[in-house]
Amino acid sequence: MVLKEYRPQFGRRLVLYGLAVSLLCLGLTACFEPIKDTHPDQVLTKRRALFKQYTRAMEPIGLIASGRKEFKQDELLAMVQDLEKLSTKPWVYFPADGNYPPTHAKPAVWSEPDAFKKAQEMYQVSVHELLLAAQGGKLESVQRAVDAVTNSCKACHKNFRYE
Repeated sequence: MVLKEYRPQFGRRLVLYGLAVSLLCLGLTACFEPIKDTHPDQVLTKRRALFKQYTRAMEPIGLIASGRKEFKQDELLAMVQDLEKLSTKPWVYFPADGNYPPTHAKPAVWSEPDAFKKAQEMYQVSVHELLLAAQGGKLESVQRAVDAVTNSCKACHKNFRYE
């Protein structure tokens, strides 16, 4: 039986090729800047920031509802109160001239303002019901209310946001 000679240079070539491809990709991404928010009031930037705050506020609530984090009524109540304060804020950042790149909002936000307003109201009602459930202190009620908030978000995204 003849043993083949091990060639360490093959491994080195592979590493060098990998490094070259990585540098090429890095160089190409540096050529493309993200599209800037061109609105004078930067409404897109502001509404995105609020929705990110919403996501950060909702995540620990969802963990409690799913049983992955301990249910402590006072902590949950404080989180839901913060969420309720946020629930009214992003809507002012959808002005008539707010549909410009790089928005993910569908034109229906502006072409169907009554439907968009109704979706906002349904969301705010679901958040308020979550607050009532958190005040009640029963995990099962909180779980149902979290599902309602999540479904409200999904319904709005389905009709008014490109994913």
